[in-house]
Amino acid sequence: MDLETLRVAVAPGTEPEDGITVLSLNRPSVMNAMNTQMFLDLRVALDTLAHASDLRVLLITGEGSRAFCAGGDLKERNGMSDDTWRRQHQLIEEAFLAMKDFPLPVIAAVEGHAHGGGLELAMMADFMVVSESAVLSLAEVKRGIMPGGGGVQNLVRAAGMRRAKQLLFTGDAFSGAQAVEWGVANELTPQGEALSAAVSIARRIVAAAPMSVRYVKLSASRGGEVDFHTGYAMDIAAYNALVSTQDRLEGVAAFNERRSPRWRNG
Repeated sequence: MDLETLRVAVAPGTEPEDGITVLSLNRPSVMNAMNTQMFLDLRVALDTLAHASDLRVLLITGEGSRAFCAGGDLKERNGMSDDTWRRQHQLIEEAFLAMKDFPLPVIAAVEGHAHGGGLELAMMADFMVVSESAVLSLAEVKRGIMPGGGGVQNLVRAAGMRRAKQLLFTGDAFSGAQAVEWGVANELTPQGEALSAAVSIARRIVAAAPMSVRYVKLSASRGGEVDFHTGYAMDIAAYNALVSTQDRLEGVAAFNERRSPRWRNG
């Protein structure tokens, strides 16, 4: 893919056939701040990757050691008209929802600063790994706006209503360790090791049956938005679909034969 503001590469320490790809925000000179071109590139990249037959897990990170992403590019936005701002935000909504609705597992690996839209993008991933260098915030109230990339909804769901309200009302920054303690991130790593930790998790995901992972992501993501009985009905529909697959037969056979399964993705 020819992308001006992003880099797509095979995950470090893996081979193409492993199916683990890294999508990197690639504007390190401005702490990977997101401009209009990046939102356009994200739409293209996520649509293309969603249809990649060999992809199993997508990792998202930021180039350089200073930041995952500092948020929206406020220099580009300085003096932006209301109409242009709203048209840009439509791109943001489309790109961020493409991340949230991505059909395969997405892990965000966060080093350094992740503020505003940068943290919102990371929270659109299925889960987040952060390093001890991470500094995170949703400080939009200090700029006369509010989080518009899903940050309010994702933070409330991750950290709980009362914790989220404090962070959203004040715009206060918090550390990687606090992000893990509050349920915003899953794992804390030493500085510089967030991506390698995400790759390690991705390898364990790839060892599972591909269709099973797809279905369980769909069921967990959509089921978490509805009442228990509706969500459970979704679980059972997906479960019954998997019963009829060759991979269900292979998984049971591999267990009984004490060998690694050879998945067919069908």
